[in-house]
Amino acid sequence: MNLANKITMTRILMIPLFMVAYLWNFPYNELVACIIFAIAALTDGVDGYVARNYKMVTDFGKFIDPLADKLLIATALICFVEAREIAGYMAVVIIAREFIVTGLRTVAMSKGVVIAASMTGKIKTCIQIIAVICVFLFGNPQANEITASQSMMINAFGNEYSPGYIAMFVATIFTVYSGIEYLVKNKKLLDDN
Repeated sequence: MNLANKITMTRILMIPLFMVAYLWNFPYNELVACIIFAIAALTDGVDGYVARNYKMVTDFGKFIDPLADKLLIATALICFVEAREIAGYMAVVIIAREFIVTGLRTVAMSKGVVIAASMTGKIKTCIQIIAVICVFLFGNPQANEITASQSMMINAFGNEYSPGYIAMFVATIFTVYSGIEYLVKNKKLLDDN
């Protein structure tokens, strides 16, 4: 395993640390979780830089790098839904898109084709990372001041007072666009012929 792939694996190994920091109630736990998330997210740029500039691009790296991104983002989204920071539909849409693209990659691999991350996919990941950090920084200011059912209604229909919520909504829309682009560009892989 080369250095770039080791950096990617480090990102995956940081996910349990992020979860523990976010879910375990101790002073400044959300700040610690945000820092862990940000460091893990930064490794995405580092492993790509190392792979490209030191000629360490491998098929394994093309597969594991986007998977590591998906695991990191999905973990944050599920934690946020549990804490009522974002709407459940956002997590469902984003995670569903990742399953669809991963399924498409699996079909491609069975046909001897490797689908590397597209520029739109990379932008999507950056937008998601920014949105997650915005949720950490701004949260849902009404989530702790109202009942759980009221919070669910606010999250279902929008919370104009939360920059984090708005950022996550934008990330959700761009994620849908990115998924559609992947399907359109690779629709021939789904043909039975």
